[in-house]
Amino acid sequence: MEAHFQIFLILLAVLAGTALIARRANLAPAILLMLAGIALAFVPTMPAFALPPELVLLVVLPPLIYSSSVAMSWREFKRNLRPIVLLAVGCVLFTAFAVATATHYLLGLPWSIGFLLGAIVAPPDVVAPLAIARRLHLPRRVMVILEGEGLANDATALILYRFAVAAITTGAFSLPVAAGEFAAIVVGEIAFGIGVGWLMLRARHYSRDPQVEITLSVLTPYLAFWIPEHVGGSGVIATVACGLYMSWNGPLWISSATRLQGVFFWDLMVYLIEGMLFLLTGFQMRLIYEKSKIFPLDEIMIATALVLAIVVIARFAWTFPATILPRLLSSSLRARDPLPPWRQTFIIGFTGVRGTVSLATALALPLTLSTGAAFPYRDQILFIAFGVIFFTLIGLGLTLPAVVRWLGLGNQGRAEHQREHEQEIAARREALDSALRSLETMTNDRELSDEVVRLLRARHEVRTNQLPEGLKPDDNDASALGIELTRELITVERKFIHVMLRDGKITDETRRRIERDLDLEEASLANRSYGELPL
Repeated sequence: MEAHFQIFLILLAVLAGTALIARRANLAPAILLMLAGIALAFVPTMPAFALPPELVLLVVLPPLIYSSSVAMSWREFKRNLRPIVLLAVGCVLFTAFAVATATHYLLGLPWSIGFLLGAIVAPPDVVAPLAIARRLHLPRRVMVILEGEGLANDATALILYRFAVAAITTGAFSLPVAAGEFAAIVVGEIAFGIGVGWLMLRARHYSRDPQVEITLSVLTPYLAFWIPEHVGGSGVIATVACGLYMSWNGPLWISSATRLQGVFFWDLMVYLIEGMLFLLTGFQMRLIYEKSKIFPLDEIMIATALVLAIVVIARFAWTFPATILPRLLSSSLRARDPLPPWRQTFIIGFTGVRGTVSLATALALPLTLSTGAAFPYRDQILFIAFGVIFFTLIGLGLTLPAVVRWLGLGNQGRAEHQREHEQEIAARREALDSALRSLETMTNDRELSDEVVRLLRARHEVRTNQLPEGLKPDDNDASALGIELTRELITVERKFIHVMLRDGKITDETRRRIERDLDLEEASLANRSYGELPL
């Protein structure tokens, strides 16, 4: 037990150190974390550690999917539902079929094993490519499509994976039955996920306690995921539906105190989970390397290279026709949603990084069949899956920034970002104008003292004056200078409060209450730094 805890502390230290190095080197942390995990795995004194697949599929995956779903805009998800479904369902099935066909005819694998391998390596990871893409400031619609695909494609892959494993272990498979079960799972999980979201949102609202509400928020993804998974579904669709329901309805039901605390809690939890996942994924290299020794090296490397080439090519082969053909077949779609620039379609096809779900499903393969015989090709599948994860993460992840610069998509993203900031400033002004009209009504309808009215008007004037006229340098200089000076004044207040505490003039509880107000004001200043556009 002590040894395991020491390993955990080492991983935490490596996680923090690698994140600092990644920031200095301007690299995606996921890439360095996986490389660090591989390096740690081969340290002579480091014990081998097998990543339990149930840890990923049942413990780690639900909160990651749920947090991404809550962060996703339901309106934008619905608006881009067609390309998301085409990628999350169509591209996964197409890639699995392409892998099965190639491995059957070129490597001699049975069809069932080929489909199983295809189901494992077909779904792109949602964490790594988005972490890289956000730093590159891709156009918003590209980000929405990639994030929506990453949320839903695991469900398609996990259902296909279950069908393939069942067919291999029992020797029976019926396409019509599987298609019917797939449709029933999708419809049932959507309804169940919305029901869980409805129930938990009301439970959180009536609890009126931030600690209780955050605890319920942690339970929510597991409730949405485990029950469908236990009865034969994937759990992913229900968790996504639950998260999208909470995203759309939560703002009117969740208190500000819960929202402030919950954001910090979930950010930290997701950061630790994602970092540990990539570290532990790299940590598996030692075990996979030991298993690969029983196979001829050239054969296993050829198989890995073939599957890697197929998953990369298949994504491009699906993405471009799936973008063009619907518009050729539907004039109304052409008018409503014109063909996007080829550069955006290309970058969607390029970001096919595989991740921990592929590794977890490979690790979760049963050791034996129902007859007691060893599960066929299990170790080969595990090695190929890890190879595809490694080379897509390192190869595509490292080259993605150069590809984005070559396509010029970063400029589009920055222009969109600036327009969004301009819309935000306009929305803030309109909201303040609405509040001012309400203040006039309150003043006329209620017997408010002059002092109260002056305080409310002063608050309104301060917030209005904090908004810049625009995002041009000349318009923004005064606002930026005001924010910087306010930060300096907050620092002076904070130091003075510390002196008063040291001299015994206030208690620790008083200091904490004052510091909380200063912290909230400073966080508000960071939220209003409109001039700090991404580079």
